[in-house]
Amino acid sequence: MDTNLPDRLFQQFSQLVYDQCGINLHDGKKALLQARLNKRLRLTGIESYAEYYKIITSSKHPHEFINFLDSVSTNLTFFFRESQHFDFLDSVLPELLSRKQKDGATKLRAWSAGCSTGEEPYTLGMCILAHIPDPQRWDFKILATDISTRTLEIAGSGVYSEDKVQKVPPAMRQAHFKRTLENGRGEYEVAPHLKRVITFRRLNLKESFPFKGLFDFIFCRNVMIYFDKKTQEELVNKMAGFLAPGGYLFVGHSESLTGLAHKLTYVRPAIYRK
Repeated sequence: MDTNLPDRLFQQFSQLVYDQCGINLHDGKKALLQARLNKRLRLTGIESYAEYYKIITSSKHPHEFINFLDSVSTNLTFFFRESQHFDFLDSVLPELLSRKQKDGATKLRAWSAGCSTGEEPYTLGMCILAHIPDPQRWDFKILATDISTRTLEIAGSGVYSEDKVQKVPPAMRQAHFKRTLENGRGEYEVAPHLKRVITFRRLNLKESFPFKGLFDFIFCRNVMIYFDKKTQEELVNKMAGFLAPGGYLFVGHSESLTGLAHKLTYVRPAIYRK
């Protein structure tokens, strides 16, 4: 098998990825795509890039197309990543919850878009539960979505190695995790009460969103860096349509809405409000 990906095929694969999920694989990503493709070819026994392209673009192999998208999406995350966002959350939650109670409302919704292996939505859940002394009285749910089925499986299991949970404050680790031994290694599993408030679903952000309700908080961090400006603008405006009045959108600190047409109000770096 020739392990060098021809430019023509690189353009075809990158166009396919862009058309299907908005990820922009520019020329600098050719080596990455080639490495990921080589892995899929070895696993499937398919002998050439051209044959693999033909297979994933045929309607007969939708599952392999999902495997392909899984392989090209990059998943780097950890608990309390960009902790300033969770500090800000702590500062606005008391007033938000108090206002909802005065209005007789008990519904609280958050969305972690591009949730990867689950550290972000679990962090979000821990932070919000810290402000809800009586969770039974609240209709509190977090939707966590990603395009990768592989990472969603890890997220749903809620099992993490000891080094992964080191950034979780000890009191929160004790309250929301159960330590287990697996093959002689210490692991931490998310407790049932935290798992219950989070729903994990596969979602391609370029497609229409299948939900109807509004969210108080949307976290879409370090996702848009893979999109071009046009796709970023479309996504921000779609998400704004699903924010409750006064709701917040959090993006990654390496991201900005500067240069994009939208109706959200800048609050502080990487935080916007409807």
